[in-house]
Amino acid sequence: MKNIEKNFTIVEDIINKTETEIKKMKPVNILLVGKTGVGKSTLINQVFRENLAKTGIGRPITKHLRRISKEGIPIVLYDTRGLELNLEVQKEVQKEIFSTIAEGKQKNNEEKIHLVYYCINANSSRIEPLELELIKKLSEEVPVLVILTQSIGEPAKELKTYIENLNLNIYGVINVMAKEFSISEELSIPAFGLKELIEQSFEIIPEEQKKAFNNAQQVDIDRKAKSARSWATKYIATSFGIGFVPIPFSDASVLVPMQVTLLAHITAIFGISMDKATIASLVAAIGGTGGATYAGKYIVSNVIKLIPGVGTIVGGLISGTTASIMTTALALSYIEVMTIIAKGEKEGKYPDLKNIEKLMRDKFEERLKKGKSVSSNSEELSENNLEQQKTKKKWWPWKKK
Repeated sequence: MKNIEKNFTIVEDIINKTETEIKKMKPVNILLVGKTGVGKSTLINQVFRENLAKTGIGRPITKHLRRISKEGIPIVLYDTRGLELNLEVQKEVQKEIFSTIAEGKQKNNEEKIHLVYYCINANSSRIEPLELELIKKLSEEVPVLVILTQSIGEPAKELKTYIENLNLNIYGVINVMAKEFSISEELSIPAFGLKELIEQSFEIIPEEQKKAFNNAQQVDIDRKAKSARSWATKYIATSFGIGFVPIPFSDASVLVPMQVTLLAHITAIFGISMDKATIASLVAAIGGTGGATYAGKYIVSNVIKLIPGVGTIVGGLISGTTASIMTTALALSYIEVMTIIAKGEKEGKYPDLKNIEKLMRDKFEERLKKGKSVSSNSEELSENNLEQQKTKKKWWPWKKK
């Protein structure tokens, strides 16, 4: 922990580059339709980061439509109200919905509505003719997913089957229990259906918006990790070239900007709202310091001895292969720690700095000591699963409440 204050130069760079990466993402726009009380806010808070329905800014754009967004989360939600009111109000609501859809189409791909979540309380066991007509109209303009909230028991399954048999021009009907439902002290129904919702949403959302949606969603953390590994593989290969060009030890600092970019991009993919102290702890774990030139030499001189078979630096050169091994180990260990932090953040837990620094250091050194070839490490980067369960059993890097 003693290096934390010295690390703020690099930390600021990581934070700034992370913000830049997020700003590059094309935001995804989702329209939520459904009566008051169907559980739209609960759904939003469970699917997207940072309790978006509670902490996001809800700005009215029409009488019955509000725009929910939050700085640093590349998603915009349009929430409708008033569907349960009288016929005249329902007509007003529909007019506002379709005007908003039309205006978005006239502007550009960043403004238009990409997907509609049409929410129906499954406990109602029925779909009203007005809602059915609205779904038909919406599906002519925008891809629609029908979400049956609070899906308890056979009636919910039967309602899903009934809607599917109507052969509507929609992309799917999903039974969802957004949060665990307690029946008694001894019995509860676990949350379900959210991962299916995420998977179907990814199939529908345009390619340009998928990075933003992955950043904003908090249901499928493993999908974030997979995306980070895929990107890191390409980045490392590009940065060091096919021939692994040697780097002079005197210019070891060139590794730092590369690795800062690497960490920033991975952080942007996960969309974790980490403060300076947390990032500083992670940087300190790999021996970073405030100055890039010193940091490059310090990191290389301290970690190179951990790579079996490398020995000392010959002729004042760090081989590109060695640099790639170091950077790959950094990427793998950082992604693994980000996965743990993201899963904890979803449950309202935040990392204990002392434990998270030790976890990062141990993981980084463990991967260096394996001494794998760059190609083997690249293959590992592309795997779908890291050994998260083993890490969870060994470490509990959270603050005690």
